[in-house]
Amino acid sequence: MAELARDLKARDLVDLSPRPTRARQLRYWSALWPQLLALMAAVAVWQLVAWSGWRPASQLPGPWPVFHRLFNDLTSVNFYVGVAITLLRAVIGYGIAVVAGTATGLLVARVTFLRRALGSALLGFQSMPSISWFPLATLLFQRSETAIILVVLLGAAPAIANGLLSGVDHVEPLLVRVGRVMGARGVGLYRHVILPAALPSFVGGLKQGWAFAWRSLMAGELILRAFAGQQRSLGQQLRSAQDLSDIQQLIALMIVIFIIGVLVDTGFGVLDREIRRRWGLVGVEA
Repeated sequence: MAELARDLKARDLVDLSPRPTRARQLRYWSALWPQLLALMAAVAVWQLVAWSGWRPASQLPGPWPVFHRLFNDLTSVNFYVGVAITLLRAVIGYGIAVVAGTATGLLVARVTFLRRALGSALLGFQSMPSISWFPLATLLFQRSETAIILVVLLGAAPAIANGLLSGVDHVEPLLVRVGRVMGARGVGLYRHVILPAALPSFVGGLKQGWAFAWRSLMAGELILRAFAGQQRSLGQQLRSAQDLSDIQQLIALMIVIFIIGVLVDTGFGVLDREIRRRWGLVGVEA
């Protein structure tokens, strides 16, 4: 009887152990296949437009020549150096923007005078096109790394500050009252009650800030030429492909820039879903 019980238990474990993995795989596939279908549809439409003869192949090549050029670029060390330069600028500029935007959002949320003075200004700064900052940045810092970082900062920080401010404004008043009843005051109230409750909106602001930072960085690298003695970044390679009428490399680089943006945005999406799940804003997946 003991051996029979062990056999039955082993069978149950064998039968049940794949189920969580199977369910997880199904969830991943259900999220992935619409994206794959959209990608295949986009490539098919691209190919049909190329076959239509709307533009000559020298101006609008089909997907396969572009993919072939992209694969060739992926074997080049200079390509990865350019990606590294661009990503380093993005990390530096976005990191500074996170610090500045978070500090600004907290100050505006806490100080009534600053809320009245800067509340509308933050929205105005966020709505300004990034390219409008480049004349000022180049006058202040010439064609330098600092000019690009400044534009990335000015593009991303207002969105981050507004995201935090919106989260603080939408915290449930009941949570604040409960926190005060439990003895939380001042900085402690913000640290233990308001900021955790505002975290989902803050992550949304971080995600939007990244989008602004990435667009600002690409604009900066396209507008400002390569600096003396420095290897070319992605944006500068894109500008060079335009100058040389190398349409295949131009589209290949655009695909790379698009993929990097999507990957980072996906990371923010995963973080956002995890935070909302922990905060009980979405159902817990089985």
